[in-house]
Amino acid sequence: MIRGWHAVYYREMLIMKRRLSRMIASMSVSPLLYLIAFGYAMGGHVQVEGRTYTEFLIPGLVAMSSMTQAFGIASEINIARFYWHIFEEFQAAPISNMAYVTGEVLAGMTRAILSVCIILVLGALFGVFLSYNPLFWAAVLLNSFVFASLAVALAMLVKSHADQAMINSFVIIPMAFLGGTFFPVERLPEWVQKLLSLLPLTHAAKSIRAAAFGHPPAMASYGILLGLGAVFFFAAFWCVNKARD
Repeated sequence: MIRGWHAVYYREMLIMKRRLSRMIASMSVSPLLYLIAFGYAMGGHVQVEGRTYTEFLIPGLVAMSSMTQAFGIASEINIARFYWHIFEEFQAAPISNMAYVTGEVLAGMTRAILSVCIILVLGALFGVFLSYNPLFWAAVLLNSFVFASLAVALAMLVKSHADQAMINSFVIIPMAFLGGTFFPVERLPEWVQKLLSLLPLTHAAKSIRAAAFGHPPAMASYGILLGLGAVFFFAAFWCVNKARD
């Protein structure tokens, strides 16, 4: 018998399995458009930090996609809450709140890893082969952990899909474009750099890019991501407790 977080995670994986072909297609569209519009069009002519722009772009897309796909678990939770009333079934089941949060966070991280693999395959088709070493994957996992945990917390707070869409518009989308995914943050004014250093995606993009280029990433960024992930995870646990009261 599957118990605890296994049951929650297994349910999400069954849903993901049924939608896998559509998910792969949808996860491929945006990175492919970015690679064609920005990478292919000017990737061989523009140098950024001693690399072609396409090489610079791939790690940024990895950071952005792992964020958006991990955060996307919030939409799945909201559908289950508002339409299928699955959350009420979890309330009645012998599953602890911590197990529920753990299962959903792991499901969000799995979605993120799948999207990253798709981007790396697309990058290879464009002739980009970087260093996908353990530090690279550690940064990806930490970034996914941060935003999957945040997604579970906020999914317990929103009252409708309109609220969820507002969060995406005011938090996720601006972060996706300002977190060092498409341009070096160091080229901005110093006061802007300090503001952007407050964003977890900025640290994730820097760490992923440094590791992919074979440079030693700043361990402080890994610590910040781990700390934020832990804060958001326990915030998600608290929000689930409040939602069940």
